[in-house]
Amino acid sequence: MHLSSYFFVLFKYFVMKIVLVANTSWNIYNFRAGLVDFLLQKDCEIHVLAPKDAYTEAVQSWNVEYHEIFLENKGTNPLKDLQFHQQLFRLYRRIKPNVVLHFTIKPNIYGTLACRRLQIPCINNVSGLGTTFLHKNFASKVAHALYRFTFRFADKVFFQNADDQELFIRKKLVKPEITALLPGSGVNLEKFQPLPQENKENFVFLMIARLIYDKGVREYVEAAKILKKQYPKVIFWLIGDFENNPENPLNITPQEVNLWQGEIEYLGKKSDVRPYIAQADVVVLPSYREGTPRSLLEAAAMAKPLIATEVAGCKEVVMEGKNGFLCQARNPESLAKAMQKMLLLTENERKIMGENSRKFVEERFDEKIVFKKYWQAICEVSERK
Repeated sequence: MHLSSYFFVLFKYFVMKIVLVANTSWNIYNFRAGLVDFLLQKDCEIHVLAPKDAYTEAVQSWNVEYHEIFLENKGTNPLKDLQFHQQLFRLYRRIKPNVVLHFTIKPNIYGTLACRRLQIPCINNVSGLGTTFLHKNFASKVAHALYRFTFRFADKVFFQNADDQELFIRKKLVKPEITALLPGSGVNLEKFQPLPQENKENFVFLMIARLIYDKGVREYVEAAKILKKQYPKVIFWLIGDFENNPENPLNITPQEVNLWQGEIEYLGKKSDVRPYIAQADVVVLPSYREGTPRSLLEAAAMAKPLIATEVAGCKEVVMEGKNGFLCQARNPESLAKAMQKMLLLTENERKIMGENSRKFVEERFDEKIVFKKYWQAICEVSERK
């Protein structure tokens, strides 16, 4: 390479301007902090676009430019969605990024259109299919049509499990050649390490999830009721936050959780789940579908045995009989049987399962793998443009 060309490329990457867009500041803070830090170490200029919430201030404390955006996460009002698209278009035009990284559904769809209009490369991340793909209704049909139209203009689309990737390709929602797999958002193996468990008398199951029905929260409670008849001293912890819209029938309400007290112990929302994972014997996630569940990855990194449903996302993290057990989705009896199997293991057998969990995430789900794939994609799409 000619010396002047070399310095041009070097200078270009030193001043790479990258935008990250998500539907909440919480999402950026919880799932993208490591990626942001990695990109900052590459001397990139980082802009974060997300609505304001309880985590915005923490995001603003990073060495990034924060821009507030407004969107309705669950809404289907086309006028408001068009306004959201125009927001992104105006911000992208002003920031002039080298590449935009989209996370979550509406940024993926409407951000891709804004990038298309401005001829800016974009990389999308399908982190999970959620209720849009769990139900066959009008909203689902609209979502499919929007994905099919907008993803034609994406430069790269990352998926967090092979099932989701295959589904999008089979339904012709995305061109196969622009897709790739990521091991979720990865896990920080230095932050999430095995910690000593205090001596305690009672066995503890722990579930960490947003309080929405398709995470399997109600199945967890029903399984707890089943097991308590035979194992009254077993403890069932639940950690998670309520959704903002109490009118949404898909959300678990505080009133419903209050009715469960006595069957389970609701511990509320926790900014740091590590102390609770450390004191739990087993971590459970009976979700209906996932991208790659962070709660299971973090528990595995802390050398815990796992129980999860045999669905996309979960089955990538739980190896039946090696680091945990799988059960049927939407089936509290199947979940209770898996939990009973775990109770009947010896302490040493569960210890071996936990050690297998840690080894597995070290090999497959280290967040450094995610960073490397993102950087390769960023360099490729920005160079092409």
